[in-house]
Amino acid sequence: MHLDLSGRTALVTGSSQGIGLAIATGLARAGARVAVNGRKQSTVDEAVARVRAAGGEAVTAVADVASEQGAADLAAQLPEVDVLVNNLGIFGAEAPLEISDDEWRRYFEVNVLTAVRLTRTYLPGMTGRGWGRVLNIASDSALVIPAEMIHYGVSKTALLGVSRGFAKEAAGTGVTVNSVIAGPTHTGGVEDFVYQLVDRSLPWEEAQREFMRLHRPQSLLQRLIEPEEIANMVVYLSSPQASATTGAAVRVDGGYVDSIVP
Repeated sequence: MHLDLSGRTALVTGSSQGIGLAIATGLARAGARVAVNGRKQSTVDEAVARVRAAGGEAVTAVADVASEQGAADLAAQLPEVDVLVNNLGIFGAEAPLEISDDEWRRYFEVNVLTAVRLTRTYLPGMTGRGWGRVLNIASDSALVIPAEMIHYGVSKTALLGVSRGFAKEAAGTGVTVNSVIAGPTHTGGVEDFVYQLVDRSLPWEEAQREFMRLHRPQSLLQRLIEPEEIANMVVYLSSPQASATTGAAVRVDGGYVDSIVP
């Protein structure tokens, strides 16, 4: 299957590292011009250089999109996009009864409202042009709420609802809106998270196995997913070949969610 995004502009939020960078690289390899987003010019510049080194076209989009002003600044830099990937998110372990109101609000602001604002910004242009893709990077935690980070799981559950609702708004326009349910994925941030829950003296490979055994035993993959595996699904859903998939929550979770339906 040849996935060709030539002539399309894609924006991936939070793409200076981790899953976001893998997605940006995958979209660029498929021919898209990719806007790499982050808060710091230096880290965005480094990420753009990595995307270009992989053979893709990339531009910088420096903005703190977790705020209203940052979203407006980004829209001024990049007035139109054909593919919007709302990847930016925060996560962390915290005892359920110790999560403050402010922390609940912060997770909702970053993990939900950021995607809402940018969809509200770019969806009208997509529907007006008769083609577009909006993809929200959710998590297995949206369906299997982890006891150690309820606030994160609930924010990702809300993101699934946001995706379905905007898909209905885009009905019949040639624009699709979907969620990608990512399973436990190997990134630098996740390494830090794993070491919050297992012995820090363990070598990484052993720590990873211990984390999966104790905290994610239902994974059928029995390992962390690599960012490129998430990116592969995003590139497909961004392509013309995925034109009949909308309003969906597509799983790349290593069989973590114990369900026979998406």
